[in-house]
Amino acid sequence: MPSEAEMAAARQKMIAKRFGGATANTGGKGAVRRKKKSSSRSSSAQSDAKLTGALKKLGATNIPGVEEVNLFKQDGKVIHFVNPKLQASIGANTFIVSGASETKPLQDLLPSIVSQLGMDNIAQLQQAMAAQGMGGDVQKGVEEDDDDDDVPDLVDGNFEEISEK
Repeated sequence: MPSEAEMAAARQKMIAKRFGGATANTGGKGAVRRKKKSSSRSSSAQSDAKLTGALKKLGATNIPGVEEVNLFKQDGKVIHFVNPKLQASIGANTFIVSGASETKPLQDLLPSIVSQLGMDNIAQLQQAMAAQGMGGDVQKGVEEDDDDDDVPDLVDGNFEEISEK
């Protein structure tokens, strides 16, 4: 009769053989055959495909010829797109702007962006200029662009008499 040590060694050997110990074989008889190697797509490719499908459902159409798009944030920063791809779905009141963007302070884009500013942005710009100590009222600078030098002043009196002279 075998001793207890031999019996324990035989049990360990049987467990390793039966339940795949350290020498587990992959492949061979009884292994599942994989017919095609599955390739996983990257998460960005999946999200782009989902986004494209959603835009098609909205009926978004491309708007060509847009050179730049500026999105003004509440904290005074501007999200600036140069030559973006712009799509719109008027029925859904949705505009899609895609492309490379930069987040910049409002002061960095100043000379060219003044015509796009609203009243709240002008107020933010005035506060920023005052904080930097530049002084100067930006609102006056915007109004000075509206000078009408070529329109003559109105004349008091009867226009018919003046036109006959």
